[in-house]
Amino acid sequence: MHIHILGICGTFMGGIAQIARAAGHTVTGCDANVYPPMSTQLEQCGIALTEGYDAAQIDLAPDMFVVGNAISRGNPLLEAILDRGLPYVSGPQWLAEHVLQGRWVLAVAGTHGKTTTTSMLAWLLEDAGLNPGFLVGGVPGNFGVSARLTDSSFFVIEADEYDTAFCDKRSKFVHYRPRTAILNNLEFDHADIFADLAAIETQFHHLVRTIPASGRIIVNAGEESLKRVLGRGCWSEVEWFDDAAQWSVEVGAEEGEAIFRLRGEELGRGWMPMAGRHNRSNALAAIAAARHVGITPAQSIASLARFEGIKRRMELRGEVGGVSVYDDFAHHPTAIALTIEGLRRREPGGRILAVLEPRSNTMRLGVMKDRLPGSLALADRVFCYANGLGWDAASALAPLGERAATYEALDALVADVAADARPGDHVLVMSNGGFGGVHEKLLTALRQRS
Repeated sequence: MHIHILGICGTFMGGIAQIARAAGHTVTGCDANVYPPMSTQLEQCGIALTEGYDAAQIDLAPDMFVVGNAISRGNPLLEAILDRGLPYVSGPQWLAEHVLQGRWVLAVAGTHGKTTTTSMLAWLLEDAGLNPGFLVGGVPGNFGVSARLTDSSFFVIEADEYDTAFCDKRSKFVHYRPRTAILNNLEFDHADIFADLAAIETQFHHLVRTIPASGRIIVNAGEESLKRVLGRGCWSEVEWFDDAAQWSVEVGAEEGEAIFRLRGEELGRGWMPMAGRHNRSNALAAIAAARHVGITPAQSIASLARFEGIKRRMELRGEVGGVSVYDDFAHHPTAIALTIEGLRRREPGGRILAVLEPRSNTMRLGVMKDRLPGSLALADRVFCYANGLGWDAASALAPLGERAATYEALDALVADVAADARPGDHVLVMSNGGFGGVHEKLLTALRQRS
C-alpha cells in the first residue's frame, strides 16, 4: 500500500510514517514545516517529503491519504482530496486497522506524564525480552527513536485525548482498544477543543468502554475526575496506584531511592533516574501495567534503574561557569509546579531560574493564567516570554512581585537570564515548542559572559 501523510513531521504522524515504512508500505508525506530532526529521521527511513500542501500532490496517486489532526478544512490538498472523492483516513484509525489489530495494546492516558510513563513501560517490556513495538510522543533514551514496529504481540502507545482529525472529533485514544490501560491523571486542558473538564471525562469514559472484561485498568487513586469516569461504567479489572491499600511508593533513605509496595508488602527498592514525586508515580503505574503482561514487579524495579529518561524531560542541555541549563516540556500549571518541585528536591543547593513560554493552545487562550503564580512559587526567579499572548502576562504574574519579569523580545530575555545567573544556579526552560532555540542562546550568552 502507498500512503501519503498530511502533516507528517508531527511527532505522532512521523511515528506512524516510520511504523508504516517498517511494515513494508510505501510512504510519502508533506508538511508546512519540513525540518530536522523529524525530517532527517524520515528521510533516513526512505520516506520522500514534500514542503507544503499543494493540491498537485494528488497526482502521487496513493492508495490512501492519511490526514493528521493539524490539518483543517481549507487546506488546499485536503480540499482537493474531498472534491475528488479520494480515499482518506485519520492517523489513529490507520494505525488501529493496520498495526494494532490483533496485538496486545498497552495504552497510557492522562493529562500529564504520558510520554514518561509510556517510555518507562516500553523499556520495562524491552528489558524483560518482550521486544515491544511502541509509539511515544518523545524520544526515549533507551531506544533513540519515538516509534518502532516489531514482530512482538505487544505494542505500547501514548494515548492522547486530543481530537483525531478534522472529520473525527473523538479523542485519538478511542481507536486504540487497549487490553492494558493506565489512566495517569485527568485535569482540564486543551481549551481550544474541550469546553470543560466534563467533556474530557466523557472521552475517557469512551476509552474505558473499549477495554475488554479480561483487560486491566491502572488508575490514579488521587484523581476524583478518574473516579467519576469509572463511575459512569467499567467492565474491566481495576487496580489503583498511589493508594496505600493497593499500589504505593515512598521515598527511600538514600538519594533517588524509591520503595514500591503492593497491598502494604514491599516489592523492592529501586533507584529513580528521574526526579520528583510525579515520576515515582509514573514508575509505579508502569510497574503495575507491566505485571499484567507477566513481568514481576521485582524485575521491573531492577529494569527501572537502567531507564535513560526522555529528551525534553528535565534534559540537561549544558553547563557553563557552574550554571546548568535544563529543557523540559512542562506547559500546564500542574506540570510546571511538579517539574520545579522535582528539580528543587534533586538540587536543593542552588537557585532555580524558571524560563517559561506559555505556548500551548490552552495557555495562549489565557484559561489558566491565574494558576501560573502558584505553579511557579518554588522558583527563585521567573522569566516569561509573553510575545503574541492575548492576555497580560505581567499582570498575571504580579503576585510573584519582583521575582517575575515578562518579555516581548527573546534576546532581551536571554540577556537578562545570563546577567542574573550565578554559579550553582539551575536555569529551567519550560515550553512545549522549540522556544526559538533559547537553550543554545542561553548557553552561548553564558559562555560570552565567562
